[in-house]
Amino acid sequence: MARTTHHTTPARSGAAGAFTPDSLSVSARHLEVGNEFVASFGVTGYPQEVYPGWLAPLLTYPARLDVSVHVQPVDPATAASGLRKQRAKLESSRRHNSRHDRLDDPELDAAAEDAADLSRRIARGDGRLFRFGLYLTVHAPDETSLAEEVSALRSLCASLLLDAKPATYRALQGWVSTLPLGLDPLGLKRTFDTAAVSAAYPFTSPDLPPTDPTTSAPSGVLYGYNIGSSGLVHWDRFACDNYNSVVLGRSGAGKSYLVKLETLRSLYRALGHDEDGWAADEVQAFVVDPEDEYARLAAQVGGTYVHLGAGGVRLNPFDLPVHTDARGRHTAPQDALKRRSLFLHTVVAVLFGAEITAAERAVLDTAITTTYHRAGITDDPRTWTRPAPLLRDLRDTLTTTGDNSDTVAADLAARLHPFVDGAFADLFDGPTTATPDGHLVVFSLRDLPDELRAIGTLLVLDTVWRRVSNPAYRRPRLVVVDEAGLLMQQPEAARFLFRLAKAARKHWCGLTTATQDAADLLGSDLGKAIVSNAATQVLLRQAPQVIDQICEAFNLSAGERQYLLSADRGQGLLSSGTQRVAFESLASPTENFLITTDPAELARFADDDPDATDHGLAGAYIDLGPADTADSFDVGADAEPAGDGFDDAGQVDLDPA
Repeated sequence: MARTTHHTTPARSGAAGAFTPDSLSVSARHLEVGNEFVASFGVTGYPQEVYPGWLAPLLTYPARLDVSVHVQPVDPATAASGLRKQRAKLESSRRHNSRHDRLDDPELDAAAEDAADLSRRIARGDGRLFRFGLYLTVHAPDETSLAEEVSALRSLCASLLLDAKPATYRALQGWVSTLPLGLDPLGLKRTFDTAAVSAAYPFTSPDLPPTDPTTSAPSGVLYGYNIGSSGLVHWDRFACDNYNSVVLGRSGAGKSYLVKLETLRSLYRALGHDEDGWAADEVQAFVVDPEDEYARLAAQVGGTYVHLGAGGVRLNPFDLPVHTDARGRHTAPQDALKRRSLFLHTVVAVLFGAEITAAERAVLDTAITTTYHRAGITDDPRTWTRPAPLLRDLRDTLTTTGDNSDTVAADLAARLHPFVDGAFADLFDGPTTATPDGHLVVFSLRDLPDELRAIGTLLVLDTVWRRVSNPAYRRPRLVVVDEAGLLMQQPEAARFLFRLAKAARKHWCGLTTATQDAADLLGSDLGKAIVSNAATQVLLRQAPQVIDQICEAFNLSAGERQYLLSADRGQGLLSSGTQRVAFESLASPTENFLITTDPAELARFADDDPDATDHGLAGAYIDLGPADTADSFDVGADAEPAGDGFDDAGQVDLDPA
């Protein structure tokens, strides 16, 4: 039978006065406090292993839920005495089993080892014991809704491996235990050590902390919305220890979509403040685009589009890093010629697709120096502004050396032939024609042959790096390498990408490395180093074949592992240090039009506006005339119709008359 207590005291004082209700009805399993119903629970069972912030889902419960944690330290002497007794019981049980020739009990052995380890840590002062109590009170407007909320709460606790017992016949004590009064009438406590108490501390937020704690306004780039809290996920790469980012996801997980979205939104950022004594600078972005997915974006935002593989577009690897400052003066690093000679070793190794032997390296180094000397470029910096030699000149130097019975030089010259006079010569056949400039510069590699993809990416990164490292033009920059797994397959190219990741921060630059070949990236020491040098790490949906490698590299929990296996397109984990958040990318219709590569959406856009063609395709195809032309070839006025294509029209007789 319920009893009802009415409080009519007009004035309340003290800490408890603020929580004294106008009326209170006590039932067996719930209370009616004022005009709402509440039910309280005490947690008596906990999981064996937990991770920091594992109780955070309780704070994101959609209904009103009060969570109360009671922590009471245990005196070290009392803790040591209790642990000795516990260890004695466990050891006695183990010896009893052994004396009677019984099989070992794994649970008993694990408990004995844990107790011994805890005793040693307490003796060294590395930890303490605490009496820990966790209580929950759920609120609802009526009794029916309360029953539904109680069922949902118990399901949530079960998913966290918590055994939540209702405060039957102690509903009032349970409610008081969750009030901020420091009272624990229920007294349902368990003994925890320091690590367990810190991990169970529930007052954490599923949202990322602000990069600037002094302001509540979000900063950085909007990535999407938080799946755990439905809040927005903003992240500022330029506020981290380094500005690099790595994006890993299987094919179709939304990797390129997210990278394009971040790049687009970064273009409208201005870093720096006038009140700090220096002007704000907009972000400049360079993109290595292997599939021509950024052409539409570059056209709409007024960016520069460099179409490698098209006629007349060339990159000369012999160009020296000579800069022009604001006064119009030419400047260059003191060791510019030496650096360029070393880089040419990397270029040749990538062209050959194999490591260069010591003998080949010696011959190649001499040939590079001779090639520069023949072009009038020496160690004298005054000669560095002269036109640089070409790859053809290096081949000719090696050929001349090979004519003097040097078989190594002759072999190198022969291996360079396809890139000078053969099918792959267009990219190197002349001085550099592409000058990267503008707030967005896209280098398209789609029309390069597969054999030139790696060297094309390397030359583009070199061109970008010379621009980034120019001290006369300091501004925040992003370098986006989409499908970086192509470079990781070449050892020399992978080393260049690693050096870029290490040095980018010094030049106010962030490197974005995106790939679907997570196994290739994490399977090498250089790939792991590139990942470890990225303060911002984004993991999208992963394939089952590589998920174990991903979990080991990023130290993912079992729940995060399952989430990455079942995530929808555009969903993933944003990680930076110890901070992680599950998010889903979010784009406006206008942004989606600029960055999507979904064939169904592109077809719909083409149907709505046939003139809105993909700008990346404009240079890849030529106009062959109207489609209604009757004759594709001029075969004379008396030519017969082509028919169905299987008759004799247009056929050539190969037999003699």
